[in-house]
Amino acid sequence: MSTHDPKPEDNGPAVTPSDKLGDLAARAGIRRIHILAWRDLADVEAGGSELHASSVAAKWAEAGLEVLMRTSYAQGAPPETVRDGYSVVRRGGRYMIFPRAATSEMAGRRGRRDALVEIWNGVPFFSPIWARGPRATWLHHVHEDMWPMVLPPRLARAGQVLERNVAPPFYRWSPIVTLSDSSRRHIVDRMKIPAERIKVVPPGISERYSPGGDESPEPTVLAVGRLMPAKDFPALIRAMNVVRQDQPRARLIVVGEGYERLRLEQISHDLDAEQWCDLRGRVGPDELLSLYRSAWLVASASRAEGWGMTLTEAAACATPAVATRIPGHIDAVRDQVTGVLVDSDDELAAAIGGLLRNHDQRRTMGQAAREFASSLTWDRTAYDTLEVLASQRRR
Repeated sequence: MSTHDPKPEDNGPAVTPSDKLGDLAARAGIRRIHILAWRDLADVEAGGSELHASSVAAKWAEAGLEVLMRTSYAQGAPPETVRDGYSVVRRGGRYMIFPRAATSEMAGRRGRRDALVEIWNGVPFFSPIWARGPRATWLHHVHEDMWPMVLPPRLARAGQVLERNVAPPFYRWSPIVTLSDSSRRHIVDRMKIPAERIKVVPPGISERYSPGGDESPEPTVLAVGRLMPAKDFPALIRAMNVVRQDQPRARLIVVGEGYERLRLEQISHDLDAEQWCDLRGRVGPDELLSLYRSAWLVASASRAEGWGMTLTEAAACATPAVATRIPGHIDAVRDQVTGVLVDSDDELAAAIGGLLRNHDQRRTMGQAAREFASSLTWDRTAYDTLEVLASQRRR
């Protein structure tokens, strides 16, 4: 080593993402953050929203912040627990969680807070009315088309009116965080919340997702998500039935659980698809990683998304995507670069079939998908979402 070369210790200890988060919080005077969410990651219906909230909360806790997440009761889970360093309180049913969480916060039953996060997942907590101090609302996407899929007509209409007309005026001066530029535009268009109040912070991807192994010997399409109407798995099963007319070895694996399972089983039976449509249910992290790596492509026929986290998880494994052209997907998939976006069920079948046939295109798109996914980290997501609260605190 030259006498002019610095010794390793001259550079001091490396600054970690947790250090940066901690410094940001300290400068803003934020120590305790409360998060209000409809559901917890332990809930049987947990999905991308819950994974997002849990991942950010864990990063904040790792940086030394005290994080309390308040959610509804989750079947089979204790009313209070600690996960990845942050506290979880599960009290109240699917609907009572909203007034109970608000009254608990107003009464200070869980102690003081330096900042508040409200996750607006269809039904809001109306925090701008009762909460004081720094706060932010996480709004992943507009639910307008989802209400009729999950509720009777009158209740669905009430939900649409609440989301589009009643609640937005209370949030027009509140900081909003959403996942994608396309979701931001949709929120501005449908809910009339000023664009300058909305910050886009894409979700991260776990470091565990990476390329490896070989493609499945059979043309395999993977779909991952909750089995609920908005995901439109029936359209995907029917599209694969069309694909198999040209490629009889093609098969579909669906990972996830939900109340649509019986319907999907019936559709599979009606199409005589039990041999090639594998409704796998919930799987462990290692099996999911293996499926992402071995699938020829990942597909989504979803009708509403804030992003499309399963698509970018697959991208990190160098697996391209075919997905519907909707807000969220438009940002998670770069059309004709990391995958293909489609506008109809016919296009869905054609795109899947075309990509299954073209190995070189899949490989090129998979490499581009991996490169794109490398920019998406939970450290960055946690920092940028905390910055929204910090800016409120500083003001």
